[in-house]
Amino acid sequence: MARKPKGQEVLKQAKEQVSRAKTVEDLRQAQAVLLPLEFGLSLEQASKAIGVSVGWVCRLRTKFIREGGILKESRPDRGGRRRENMSREEEAAFLMPFFEKAGKGGILVVSEIKLALESRLGRRVALASVYNLLHRHHWRKVAPDKRHSKADVNVQEEWKKNFPSFLPKSTGPGRGKGE
Repeated sequence: MARKPKGQEVLKQAKEQVSRAKTVEDLRQAQAVLLPLEFGLSLEQASKAIGVSVGWVCRLRTKFIREGGILKESRPDRGGRRRENMSREEEAAFLMPFFEKAGKGGILVVSEIKLALESRLGRRVALASVYNLLHRHHWRKVAPDKRHSKADVNVQEEWKKNFPSFLPKSTGPGRGKGE
């Protein structure tokens, strides 16, 4: 003979929760308590009626009985960062010296930020993590560089002055060879 189901003390709360449940999880939890007690269903039958496994019926019942029939607020959807290294405020404080330097006409060098971040965290960090960090704090490259960092302005000016003028002049569109 099977054991009698536990939870008679929270049967009233389970009935109330069925009528005021706002989510499917809340309804299933109340039904997991109510069906075996009120209608004499076995856990297997209750699991088929609710649409979850027998193990989940046991888990839902136990949680409801343990909490005394009190409906906990449904937890919010999972969002945000789960493996963050620093909070947003700590990240902003960490990046502030670099942003101030860049704001005064300096250059924001990602490799410097990467080294500082690695020393702060005490471990190696991927370069993509640094770019994600900058993206989270709305850092954008405002304008492209005006010239290449290895460009020699004197050589460029000399080339402009001595540009060869022996190139043939264009004869216009459609006036190439063979016409």
